[in-house]
Amino acid sequence: MRQRPKASQPARAKPDVSHEEEEEKRTKSMESRLFSSPKNVFALCLVFRIVNSLLVETYFNPDEHWQALEVAHRLVFGYGQLTWEWNKGIRSYLHPMIFALLYKVLALLGLDTPWLLNVIIYMLRPIFSSVCDFYLYKLSYVIFGSHVAKWALFWQLGNWFMFFCLNCTLSNSLETVLTVVALYYWPCFTGSSHKGSSNSRKWALALAALACAIRPTSAIIWIYVGLLELFVAHDRLRFVILEVVPVGAPDGKRRRFLNIPAKWPSKLQFAILFLLATNIPMALYMSLVHQRGTEDAINYLSNEARYGKVKSAIFLMPCHATPYYSTLHCNLPMRFLDCTPSEERGIQDESDQFMNNPIDFASEYARNWSLPSHVVLFDSEERLL
Repeated sequence: MRQRPKASQPARAKPDVSHEEEEEKRTKSMESRLFSSPKNVFALCLVFRIVNSLLVETYFNPDEHWQALEVAHRLVFGYGQLTWEWNKGIRSYLHPMIFALLYKVLALLGLDTPWLLNVIIYMLRPIFSSVCDFYLYKLSYVIFGSHVAKWALFWQLGNWFMFFCLNCTLSNSLETVLTVVALYYWPCFTGSSHKGSSNSRKWALALAALACAIRPTSAIIWIYVGLLELFVAHDRLRFVILEVVPVGAPDGKRRRFLNIPAKWPSKLQFAILFLLATNIPMALYMSLVHQRGTEDAINYLSNEARYGKVKSAIFLMPCHATPYYSTLHCNLPMRFLDCTPSEERGIQDESDQFMNNPIDFASEYARNWSLPSHVVLFDSEERLL
């Protein structure tokens, strides 16, 4: 008897993979490749900070020029303005010497043009700032784990103020870098052996000492951290006698773990989008627009001076409101309003006198000057004069 053929069984349906799951898998794959090695993380930080450095074209604080680049320019080229702090000997030359070394190399090679002097600083800044980002990631990784370390790096790179200021040539920025690296090498975070712990601590102490030498106020941080270390150290006598630098860190066993869900809920997504939407425009505004005029003015004078169109210049504005010889890089007669603190009470400096009464001050001041080829001032004072 002929058997009926068996009905073919329907093919098993493949599980339906949603678009969101595919996106999540691709995101995790890219994330795992990006954070697969410390080199990849540092490369990410370096590339980001290079772009960051190129985008910062504004003026934040006088010290980024007058306490760093201007001093370095004077050390190497023999001309440049020193503020009263340097004449009183209350500033450290360690920070300006970094830039002086680069200037000296360019001078020896005959490449010390205004453009290259500016470019080499733009190349140096992201190296320091990316080291800060990288060691913040490593420090967070050791204390809290991989997941939190990624978030810490994300917010470090996404913070508008760090975007604006970390690349500045301020001693505060270098102090921040040294402090973060020193905290990472403090042994309670690394969980080193006794011998390794001693070597790691020595690195941390050296970096902390350098931070204090550059900015003495950094000692406040390290005295506090050192006292904490003193209380938790197993061999306090050895710590005091052999490693008698007041730095340290809290006990590494007291670790806290921040649990952030791998799959972002809608509220977290909204928070991230909100913070990015507020930080990115602020970062771009502060870096490209805010207080840009003072940088543009001195760059204009530098370009004009190359063609012999600038004979002398006077700056009728608050003192140290613009970069100076370190950007101009041309030994021309220039004058700005003095703001050295007076030893006598009640006596205003030139800068305050001008800002309080621009017309009278400028009228009196003009009687004793030889007419400069260029006068630099803000448009608000220009309308008055």
